[in-house]
Amino acid sequence: MVPHLATALSGPLLDLEEKILAATPAIERWFRLEWQEHTPPFYCSVDMRNAGYKLAPVDTNLFPGGFNMLATEMLPLSVQAAMAAIDKYCPDARNLLLIPEITQRHPTYWQNVARLMQIFRQTGLHVRLGSLSPEITQPTPLPLPDGNMLVVEPLVRSPNGRRLGLKDFDPCTILLNNDLSAGIPEILQNIHEQSLLPPLHAGWALRRKSNHLNAYDEVCKKFGKLIGVDPWMLNPLHAKCDAVNFRTGEGYDCLAANIDTLLAKIKKKYKEYGMKEQKPFVIVKPDAGTYGTSILTIKDSSEIKELTQAQRDKMTVIKDGKEVTDFIIQEGVPTFENIDGAVAEPVVYMIDRYVVGGFYRIHAEKGIDQNLNAPGSQYLPLAFAQQHAVPDLKAKPGTAAPNRFYVYGVVARLALLAASLEMERTDPNPEVY
Repeated sequence: MVPHLATALSGPLLDLEEKILAATPAIERWFRLEWQEHTPPFYCSVDMRNAGYKLAPVDTNLFPGGFNMLATEMLPLSVQAAMAAIDKYCPDARNLLLIPEITQRHPTYWQNVARLMQIFRQTGLHVRLGSLSPEITQPTPLPLPDGNMLVVEPLVRSPNGRRLGLKDFDPCTILLNNDLSAGIPEILQNIHEQSLLPPLHAGWALRRKSNHLNAYDEVCKKFGKLIGVDPWMLNPLHAKCDAVNFRTGEGYDCLAANIDTLLAKIKKKYKEYGMKEQKPFVIVKPDAGTYGTSILTIKDSSEIKELTQAQRDKMTVIKDGKEVTDFIIQEGVPTFENIDGAVAEPVVYMIDRYVVGGFYRIHAEKGIDQNLNAPGSQYLPLAFAQQHAVPDLKAKPGTAAPNRFYVYGVVARLALLAASLEMERTDPNPEVY
């Protein structure tokens, strides 16, 4: 089943789908050549918006936390991709240390951790969990909703200080599933003899979305030229403002000016494509951070000065209580996909350079122009198991699930490639590339 599009199945997006399907051999060869030059992130998830006239990634997460949402049919593919990823860093690996989030968030997060452990055990690795929490001083059991149990253990540095592990457990590879929003703990610094994946500069303590968006601009220009489409069909316009304080109003002028400029550019694009009904909007969100916090939908720059005290407070602090002053303004891409009347957006998961599945994030109480990564959201696995990598060239555009999901996979891999460039350019030790 192809999830329902609120718009008629016609127009620019179908033209985009047709062009991508027609160019599949060229696209796959292009990706293959790019991966010879660049190393993909160890794993990645990409939130996308299908607007009917545009299909674009709106967030790229290098510490994905929803592997439990993937269809179980995708497990074999996930295991194969994980094998390819591990082989790059430690081909003879025996032990893998997985470091999850410190806080015990929703039980589904720990189900994600359990799924990751399952995937890597199937690659032939012994997997154990080490916690960054100072409260974990001995092996601590964590019950899961399905009746299973995880055990989290305190981290230990080796006597020479150069390795990290657990008591009686020396891993070749350390996998972070913690986005380091609160900063880089000392115990993770100066590890010289093991592969730490993703690298520390992939965490939100150092990473900035603006760097990723700039890299994605470059990737989209090359890809658009390859298949003969306007890069805007795949790429939200964006701008950046530093030193913004929502409590005091400092930096509002920068925000307002950039919002006005961006809205004008979007209107121009709408006019170019004859989209008279569509109303432009932008999303204001932190340049660092995740989990759908501190996000505004803005349709006019005057709205910035009309925020309530509660809204201003919400925009000031992100995950782990960290204050934020740097923001990006991103073209709003409405989602015209819905499932049983509820607004939906696709999220695609990758390990190494391979698409391993995904799901729809669904929210019955949100509008097409709002952030769906919010309390009350639900998840439905994407039907990637149905030959997601083998499009049906005979199908009528817009009617075949394999075609829709293949196109999602292509756009997600564009974001993955942009993340690769971003990581290379922001690496404090670039000689390792």
